[in-house]
Amino acid sequence: MRAASANMTATAIFVDVQNVYYTTRDAYARQFNYRRLWEAVAEGGTIVAANAYATEPQDANQERFQKALRHIGFKVRTKPYIQRSDGSAKGDWDVGITIDVLEAAREIERIVLVSGDGDFDLLLHKIIDDYRVIAEVYGVPRLTAKSLVDAATSFRSIDESMLL
Repeated sequence: MRAASANMTATAIFVDVQNVYYTTRDAYARQFNYRRLWEAVAEGGTIVAANAYATEPQDANQERFQKALRHIGFKVRTKPYIQRSDGSAKGDWDVGITIDVLEAAREIERIVLVSGDGDFDLLLHKIIDDYRVIAEVYGVPRLTAKSLVDAATSFRSIDESMLL
């Protein structure tokens, strides 16, 4: 299952929705364009899987957003957003993304991770070394961990051209 076709690389996309939301908001005060991401990734291979990891919708806007992701072609995986008693909140998918990437790397030639979270650097080292996959990272340059950029086969900037 490694080859999608003679000249197209089998590709899986994994999007850390919370990370993308906050980094594009903080860096550009704008939203990320998921359709543009899909188009950019598709230029380099055949997308055979695409997961977007988010929290369960809290309002109609989030429901519409997740519906739009599904329309583009993403499988939206959700988990509850947890508000802690100290006022902090948690809704990250790091372990879930890691498990799914490890599973996909066994059969996919190219992994595209959309996140700036440096915790994923070990994951990229693992899949590149053990499965010989291409590991691309899309992230906001000034808010993406250097360790993640260094671990990736290639880094693609989320810049003005990838925003709404």
